[in-house]
Amino acid sequence: MAIPDYARLNFDTLLRAASGGNLALMECLDAATREPRYVVCDVARRDGEYAFTPFGHLAEGNPYDAYLPPDADDPTGFFVSPTT
Repeated sequence: MAIPDYARLNFDTLLRAASGGNLALMECLDAATREPRYVVCDVARRDGEYAFTPFGHLAEGNPYDAYLPPDADDPTGFFVSPTT
């Protein structure tokens, strides 16, 4: 499964921000649930002003429980936990 262009572009921006020391971790509220989220942001500085571009939030708890990795034997599939 190919990674879409928007994700590659955002990832490249995130890498540039990290290498330039322009990352911030901000506490924000989830727009739908109003729960606190800790969001990784790119920080742009210009003329004494700051702009924050959010990339995503950090997973609460064990991130291995939140995501299913791709299946190397099936390029269109993902590993799925057996249901109990």
